[in-house]
Amino acid sequence: MKITDIREARASIASPIANAYIDFSKMDVSVVAIHTDVIRDGEPVVGYGFNSNGRYAQQGLLRDRFIPRLRDATAEMIVDETGENLDPFRIWEILMQNEKPGGHGERSVAVGVLDMAVWDVVAKIEARPLAQVLAERFGDGSTDARVAVYAAGGYYYPDDDLERLREEMRGYLTLGYTATKMKIGGVPLADDLRRIDAALEVIEKPECLAVDANGRFDEATTLAYARGMEHYGLRWFEEAGDPLDYEIQKALGKAYSGATATGENLFSHQDVRNLMRYAGMRADRDILQMDPVLSYGLVEYLRMLDELRAAGFSTRNCIPHGGHQFALNIAAGLKLGGNESYPRVFAPFGGFADSTPIEDGHVRIPDVPGIGFEDKAALMDTLRAHLD
Repeated sequence: MKITDIREARASIASPIANAYIDFSKMDVSVVAIHTDVIRDGEPVVGYGFNSNGRYAQQGLLRDRFIPRLRDATAEMIVDETGENLDPFRIWEILMQNEKPGGHGERSVAVGVLDMAVWDVVAKIEARPLAQVLAERFGDGSTDARVAVYAAGGYYYPDDDLERLREEMRGYLTLGYTATKMKIGGVPLADDLRRIDAALEVIEKPECLAVDANGRFDEATTLAYARGMEHYGLRWFEEAGDPLDYEIQKALGKAYSGATATGENLFSHQDVRNLMRYAGMRADRDILQMDPVLSYGLVEYLRMLDELRAAGFSTRNCIPHGGHQFALNIAAGLKLGGNESYPRVFAPFGGFADSTPIEDGHVRIPDVPGIGFEDKAALMDTLRAHLD
């Protein structure tokens, strides 16, 4: 088999929302399509990829470095031992040729976009959902029949008010979610506590509401929020400080009895190893949120999971950032602790298949070969509009 074409483009996911650090008024993503000469159901197999929200499109890196390396590789260099399918690990090594270690920057996102498309091809050629492929290659052979998902929202809007937040939370419950997440850190602590109170008027169960500061706080502010929120018993307190400031995370773990969450802005297994060494993470409660697209793709994410296991953590501690079908397949196939979801923002890239509605806070993997994008009509319309 061989790759016959690689296409890339930029797609907008701009929206009038903000977290504690950035607004999303100019946010975009890269989209790619990898075409092959393998025929399934009378059509050539095409794999699709895109990056998770929060990191911008990577057109320069894709066009100038990573796609040319893949195009220049011979068919023998990119296939597995059977010669009938792509080898994601060999392709990853090709993409990372002549790249110095460390300083991950945005290249981890560009590689992750291509990695997603490669895995989509692999599972489509095997004519199985990616979750099942992963379970058999790297898990115990079986997938989770359903994956717990939570609705990520509660952003700051230009006309932000408490009733709007309450209505948003009601909408998530109506859609079938039982757990949600909201932003903090964009207003003073007293105002954020009022926002949490408003959300809990709807959610009612504090253990079903998480909060996310997006790395905004210094240590003093982190501890002030920890004291202010301790009595709630929230699901978790996410990314209080800078993702690489392990001392802040360690201080939070000592001061806050509830669960904490971090990792969405760590992009390598070495970063995860240092998190385990220095941040005081607690295996009995804390959540790891590394994003399998933003962090060089699934190939590197598997190495991250190895680091967690070596530190005594379970894959159930992992609830990845991303909120899309790729992360959902990984969560089901590798038996993670759940998956993020974006019901109201970042459409059509967030969310899951059209045939699998949210039921009692869980979602199923559709019985579709590959990642399952073809069972999400709005997403496929966007991909084809940009890549055909």
